[in-house]
Amino acid sequence: MTAETPITQDVMTLPRKAPEGGKVNLVGLTRDGLRDALIAHGTPEKQAKMRVGQIWQWIYQKGVRSFEEMTNLSKAYRAELETHFTIAVPEVVSRLVSNDGTRKYLVRIAGGHEVEVVYIPEEGRGTLCVSSQVGCTLTCSFCHTGTQKLVRNLTAAEIVGQIMVARDDLGEWPEPGRAPKNETRLLSNIVLMGMGEPLYNFDNVRDAMKIAMDGEGISLSRRRITLSTSGVVPEIARCAEEIGCLLAVSFHATTNEVRDKLVPINKRWNIETLLGALKEYPRLSNSERITFEYVMLKDVNDSDADARRLVKLISGIPAKINLIPFNEWPGSPYQRSDEARIRAFADIIYKAGYASPIRTPRGEDIMAACGQLKSATERARKSRKQIEAEIQAEG
Repeated sequence: MTAETPITQDVMTLPRKAPEGGKVNLVGLTRDGLRDALIAHGTPEKQAKMRVGQIWQWIYQKGVRSFEEMTNLSKAYRAELETHFTIAVPEVVSRLVSNDGTRKYLVRIAGGHEVEVVYIPEEGRGTLCVSSQVGCTLTCSFCHTGTQKLVRNLTAAEIVGQIMVARDDLGEWPEPGRAPKNETRLLSNIVLMGMGEPLYNFDNVRDAMKIAMDGEGISLSRRRITLSTSGVVPEIARCAEEIGCLLAVSFHATTNEVRDKLVPINKRWNIETLLGALKEYPRLSNSERITFEYVMLKDVNDSDADARRLVKLISGIPAKINLIPFNEWPGSPYQRSDEARIRAFADIIYKAGYASPIRTPRGEDIMAACGQLKSATERARKSRKQIEAEIQAEG
């Protein structure tokens, strides 16, 4: 398998149809896709490019969900759009706010499925953690999301729709009749670190991120978008070339023996193969560095020897290492490393010349922290004993 060969899974992605009368949802269409849809439903080809620009700005720059509000279009054309199209985003089922200000949204998508989205406010910035699949195929043993079976890929509309509903809740769309807001953006960064493996849903993730980066829409710099992968090696170069965002890697171990258990995809693409692909990423994407995510698990991957091996493995790769205190969940087979152990680990990495920030757990009280996301309905159906029994059976 070459780097150019797309990775596919036998995973369903629903067709682009909104519930109301088979209307086509314009959210998630690329500019070319939007142009084709308009032409197919009667817009003259000579007008199509202009109409795409107008509609695009209304949806993604102004947050409009009704064609009636698109006041620079004629009433007749607005009525025509209303006949054939809709502007649909995921439905917010619940919204929880943590003591630290973190917000977790449970959103419902087509088919009645639900995914979780997390907004993390920080000084001078705000990060939205976006999901790319319903459930997850990777079954990483330390991750709560991995205990939920993969159901399907999210569409581009469902991915970019998560950004839109978060902006709704934050009140970040410009008010009608006024210029766009000028202050520091509340939603300034996106991380594809929610439910699912983004590179197993590449086309939809790419299209959604192109919309997020479009200068006439949501307008986020590619350097404010980070895609996290567990190591789908053949798609890493494609991500650099077709998306160009920053890359984070769920690394979590310094030997293949340990990583095989923590991140089972390692059995397909081991540490050596993964690092070979990562060495090329900064050049291909014009990115400054790669982030290595490393969850700290007591007596599993947190020794001084692990820290020294990690430094040796990433030698020659522009990198920083995010150390993540393990966020425990019901029935988890691991414990968080002691604070002193985490600090000692970080010190070895720092002295080797790499940034090694220790991530402050956010949203733990609402199960919104890293590795804790899981559909609330899925979680509610099961008792703690049931979850523990499942994990033991799978182990």
